[in-house]
Amino acid sequence: MSTEFSKRRQRLFKQMGPNSMAILPTATEKIRNRDVHYPFRADSDFHYLTGFNEPEAVMVLLREKSKSRFILFCRERDRALELWHGRRYGPEGAIEHFDADEAYNIEALHEKLGEWMSGIDRIFYTLGHDHEFDQRLTQQAEALRNQSRNGVNEPSQFISLAHILHQMRLVKSASEIKLMQQAANIAAEAHIQAMQQCQPGMNEYEIEAELNYYFMKHGSRSAAYPSIVAGGKNACILHYTENDAELNDGDLLLIDAGAEYQYYASDITRTFPVNGRFSEEQRALYDLVLDAQLGAIKKVQPGMAYNVHHDTAVRILTKGLIRLGLLKGDYKQLIKDGTYKEFYMHRTGHWLGMDVHDVGPYKQGQHWLKLRPGMVLTVEPGLYIAPDCKRVAKRWRGIGIRIEDDVVVTRSGNKILSAAAPKHADNIEAIMKAA
Repeated sequence: MSTEFSKRRQRLFKQMGPNSMAILPTATEKIRNRDVHYPFRADSDFHYLTGFNEPEAVMVLLREKSKSRFILFCRERDRALELWHGRRYGPEGAIEHFDADEAYNIEALHEKLGEWMSGIDRIFYTLGHDHEFDQRLTQQAEALRNQSRNGVNEPSQFISLAHILHQMRLVKSASEIKLMQQAANIAAEAHIQAMQQCQPGMNEYEIEAELNYYFMKHGSRSAAYPSIVAGGKNACILHYTENDAELNDGDLLLIDAGAEYQYYASDITRTFPVNGRFSEEQRALYDLVLDAQLGAIKKVQPGMAYNVHHDTAVRILTKGLIRLGLLKGDYKQLIKDGTYKEFYMHRTGHWLGMDVHDVGPYKQGQHWLKLRPGMVLTVEPGLYIAPDCKRVAKRWRGIGIRIEDDVVVTRSGNKILSAAAPKHADNIEAIMKAA
């Protein structure tokens, strides 16, 4: 992967132009309670360019007239602290293991930045993520401005690094897609395990435990996001994460869970009956959602506008709701009026990558982005019939269904990375029956 990181930096250097500097701090450690931290995860942009995974680190890319330099600032080696908190690479290790041209103690950061900023035309840095760092950098620029009478030049432009970097991250390389495929494989098998283990009377968090166990046993150190394990009417809460209710005979269980593998996320949703058998109403709504998803996936093609698969899902769902008697009227008018949103209130997906809701624009100006090979997105239509919805018969109420897959755009169409997770109702029932 060191070659991959180097290629990314070289692409960024070219876009920066001469006499410029890019500055990118990693994430800050977060307190969980008192003096205990959450497990550290490097900032995705930072890791994308460096592969370095320690806290208190800053990357500087310095493109001068004659050469370009990749510089890392990190913590010094400290035998006593490493005994308590784990090994550090130190500046020497940053050069040896991460191909930095130069590396320094993090304590020297602002002194060095002050030296390099003089005479630089453009600084690429994204404001708003670390207010303390923003302030220090602004103060350094002001200090240079105050020395203008002494012939010291301040940078003439501050440009958002995120704008360039997120365009780069939007299209995945073959190496990235390989990691995402592994993340999807792990999560898909975990969903199968959940189907096989599920029984009435279990608790939602028991199923969550099965997911986490499978993730970690197969190389994923954590879930890509807090898993949604929502039984019965809880599935009508889109981002339900309490996961503490009993699973009842006759209810559906919606699981939205993905694994993170080497900084890349999967994001899969499957919905299945707790007792292994869909009721008539559950099956009718489930098959409708599946039809919408299959229709939407067909529209994930190179050159297709990003919104087309969503519009396709909305059209199929609205027609199906009319057929089942949950909506009445002309489907075009119901879509125009947004009436369907009572049962389907979210969009049909999002970009996927190092972040589960990955970076990158969805529009250019007023126009939806055209899909290109290497883009990865989720396709996830759903239906959610609120338990207190008076406009439908009682037999439909409290049913929540979502089906989600991870799809990469290819030169000839698309590939479903999460295809190993079963989603046809007959297959799901057969897997659960055989458990």
